[in-house]
Amino acid sequence: MMKASFKARYEPDKAAAAATVSVNAGDLKLRASMTDATVVNGPSLNGLSLAVERPGFFIVDYNVPKKDFRFQFMNTVRVAEKSLNLSYTHMKGDAKTILDGTLVIDAANKVSVNHVLDTGNTKLKYNYLHGGLTTFEPSYDLGKNTWDFAVSRRVYGDDVFRATYQTSSKNLGLEWSRSSKLNGSFKILASVNLADERKMPKLCAETTWDFEM
Repeated sequence: MMKASFKARYEPDKAAAAATVSVNAGDLKLRASMTDATVVNGPSLNGLSLAVERPGFFIVDYNVPKKDFRFQFMNTVRVAEKSLNLSYTHMKGDAKTILDGTLVIDAANKVSVNHVLDTGNTKLKYNYLHGGLTTFEPSYDLGKNTWDFAVSRRVYGDDVFRATYQTSSKNLGLEWSRSSKLNGSFKILASVNLADERKMPKLCAETTWDFEM
């Protein structure tokens, strides 16, 4: 089966688009992605990336114009009868390695750790799902000694409202998203920096269409 998706992003001063095509090959998934930079000024390799994925096990991405690889390996183990999801990501060009771990305590509680090797960048996040509809996500950056907060609420089945606040930058974000297999998905985002005297909001809209062929 072949799947394709088209994503467009609109901002007051610019617009961008991207497309992805994926094909199942046994246990593997082959994927090609491109942006508007690939076709705007005639066919080129700009914005083109290729990937091989075995869902739940590994992903290998290749950025064609940069000739750069990104490797990601995933695994799930059991710790005290709880699921621990582990991820190892290495970006060759940036010489950057990221370790992620998520402990699923139960259906409503998760604890995550993100660490960038050879740096002081470590983040802790707690995810709490209340009543199956409202999610609270406080997170703490050990390197910056700062907190971030997010809360989201699912309404009317397909609609999700989300608010975020970054204490380090004093950036407040609001988001409304809807996911529909029939009518596609969209997301409307607004953000404002509360440290800015003008407090001018930034607006953005995204829409995604998925197809099966």
